[in-house]
Amino acid sequence: MLLLVTAVLPAEFDLDPTGVGALLGIRGLSVEREQNLHIQTGTLHEETRSFVLAPFESVEYKYRLDAEAALIYEWRASAEVVHDFHAEPDGAEAGFAVSFTAGRDAAGGGAFVAPFAGVHGWFWENRSGAEVEVTLTAAGYFTASKLYSGGQVVDTAFAAE
Repeated sequence: MLLLVTAVLPAEFDLDPTGVGALLGIRGLSVEREQNLHIQTGTLHEETRSFVLAPFESVEYKYRLDAEAALIYEWRASAEVVHDFHAEPDGAEAGFAVSFTAGRDAAGGGAFVAPFAGVHGWFWENRSGAEVEVTLTAAGYFTASKLYSGGQVVDTAFAAE
């Protein structure tokens, strides 16, 4: 009975009436915990790209991500730009996009896990009267990256083999 109260109940059922389970470090050993680890498949890629935007010029840079693929990113601009991080799901109607964040800033960064397969990336626009340089650094499980200008692909910067 002593073993049941001091070891089995704390370890198997997270019940610790005596406090011995916590002292021994066995409390809740078999209880399912929320998983904070996001397992990825594929190859990790990383790149840094810079874009010089003339006054009132815009550019889009997007990554092809499978559903649940992770991307860690940071971008910095030499001055404030209008930005929109958005995605177009595979199979969506032309022109359909989901926006995740938008605003006017000189920097941004974070971690993103794609909720669906498609192209995911940024639109940056320089609304000032001087040139602005935007530098993006990204690492993730993307399979391609593309530069868009005027709604057209102007460069396939990266394509997985």
